[in-house]
Amino acid sequence: MDRQQELAALVSGLAPQDGMHQTAIPRLFLIRSAQPTEPLHALHEPAVCIIVQGAKQVMLGERVYRYDATRYLIVSVDLPVVGQVIEASLEAPYLCIRLDLDPGVLGALMLEADPSGAASAAAPGSGLALDPVTPALLDALTRLVRLLETPADIAILAPLAEREILYRLLGGEAGGRLRQIALGESKLQQVNRAIGWIKRNYDKSFDLETVASQARMSPSALHQHFKAVTAMSPLQYQKQLRLQEARRLILSAALDAASAGFRVGYESPSQFSREYSRLFGAPPLRDVARLRAGEHSLVSA
Repeated sequence: MDRQQELAALVSGLAPQDGMHQTAIPRLFLIRSAQPTEPLHALHEPAVCIIVQGAKQVMLGERVYRYDATRYLIVSVDLPVVGQVIEASLEAPYLCIRLDLDPGVLGALMLEADPSGAASAAAPGSGLALDPVTPALLDALTRLVRLLETPADIAILAPLAEREILYRLLGGEAGGRLRQIALGESKLQQVNRAIGWIKRNYDKSFDLETVASQARMSPSALHQHFKAVTAMSPLQYQKQLRLQEARRLILSAALDAASAGFRVGYESPSQFSREYSRLFGAPPLRDVARLRAGEHSLVSA
């Protein structure tokens, strides 16, 4: 059995049911789906997602990122994306390992591995990136997942395996994005400050100058770098957050469409309905009925 097969067997045994499974290891999740899914809108947090069986595509704006067991996905900031499992079956389910990224752990590792901090002035690229899976990365990942079978070892050995995984990621083609996550004054972190402010104030009107001041950038620089990272403008990003939250409120809090739209900042019910339909492909009530009927799988990594 090669390393890929061993890892697939481990994940399949530890996550026997479809869905996302939180594990005893901090920030580590196992995901399984026995069938392809419909497109799922979600706000994806910074993480590395490594598929060990099957395939998925993630859409950010007009960009499509397809990945499988040969390439992993890095998400460097909170991004509203559309994810869809495209290869999965009962015999060979989609299996994925998600490790959320901790800037503190990355920063401590960088002090040892790359103390120069040269990436701080670099212009950020897209907040999503794909990189080839290497045998060394698979080895470290297997050791981390295997610890779930021996819980007593997790506290001591999991941080060591996580550090090795991050070290392998830093050495990859997308390593520059990881460095920028940990550098407080990198362009990526300036964009991330803007994202954080928008997330806290998504239900309020704002202008670009206000967000730019939070990011400590000029409005023109923020617009340029924000779009490079997220594939959308700050106002488009806000709209995605509003509509995703409204969808959640209608689905889980049983609010009617007009109330949900008002709650997230819309003053016009007709505008809310139009923009909701444009993003999710159906008016609020029809869309939520489809979700409740189980047509959409909640596999988000």
